[in-house]
Amino acid sequence: MNWKRKLSSRKFWTAVAGFVSMLIVFFGGGEDSAARVTALILSGASVVAYVIGEGLVDAAAEKRGEDRTEEEG
Repeated sequence: MNWKRKLSSRKFWTAVAGFVSMLIVFFGGGEDSAARVTALILSGASVVAYVIGEGLVDAAAEKRGEDRTEEEG
């Protein structure tokens, strides 16, 4: 399984957030709590996808012999 691709997938994180929010409701948590946890998971997923994406771009640039600085991206 390609974990880099899976962890940067919006569909994967949406499925995880949906599952966790339904567990919260099932075990007696309120819909407000479920919505807040879902928002937290999706926000974290955005950060994970960004970090993986930047890592892949940096790796590709290094392979081509380019110098990517922090100011570029």
